[in-house]
Amino acid sequence: MTAPPGPPVVVIPCDRRMVGDHAFHMVGEKYIRAIAGPDAQGGAGALPLLLPVTDPAIPVETVIAHADGVLFTGSPSNVGPQIYGGHTPRPDTMLDPHRDGVTLDLIRACIVQGVPMLAVCRGFQELNVALGGTLHQHLQEVPGRIDHRDNGESLDEQYGPAHSVAIMPGGLLDELTGSAAIEVNSLHQQGIDRLAQGLVVEAVAPDGTIEAVRVQGAPTFAFGVQWHPEWKFFENPVSQALFRAFGEAVRLRQEQTRTPPQPR
Repeated sequence: MTAPPGPPVVVIPCDRRMVGDHAFHMVGEKYIRAIAGPDAQGGAGALPLLLPVTDPAIPVETVIAHADGVLFTGSPSNVGPQIYGGHTPRPDTMLDPHRDGVTLDLIRACIVQGVPMLAVCRGFQELNVALGGTLHQHLQEVPGRIDHRDNGESLDEQYGPAHSVAIMPGGLLDELTGSAAIEVNSLHQQGIDRLAQGLVVEAVAPDGTIEAVRVQGAPTFAFGVQWHPEWKFFENPVSQALFRAFGEAVRLRQEQTRTPPQPR
């Protein structure tokens, strides 16, 4: 088989934020590094392609045609609660309707068309909403739940281990880690309320918060985590296992869809 030209492409939808009087489309560098990082370092070994969240949106079919995989990142913004029937957000809540207008349709298209995807933090919440689930907007105010927001001053404190998650037996995370529980960071206040149909729980925090899911019956890698595996992924065996598995699925997609025809 002729090798595909160049590395596989992982599309990363941007956030849209105002910087002064101008709108910018941006992605945190830590996500870009985890996708571009070579397999030997625990990265996905792919070419990151940043997708602006324009209005109107670039057609999903156009994006899928250029994607061997999609990474849905975390963000300071919340998924718009009107999408899932939630209450009106508080005045100081950061929203990003441009991103919502791109990512939810793109998630559904990835599932239908078998494009590998990894969803992190806000992306994890988008995955649940895209498939019909709902969210808690302020998880720390839900009776019985702990405060999942970061409480450190330095980045290493913010992204340091915050709590354990119990791994469900027989799932992808069980296969990748071989562990019954792992320690994860925690930097979120939204969280899954009603789990969407079609998602299977892969890991749960001690307070019952769902921390990882997979798409049931997906023909390829379709996984989401509430924590941030991209932070110093090269130092964390679980993060390395996640990005390597995602990278393998992305390369397989590239081979299946982009391999040049054999000369006769």
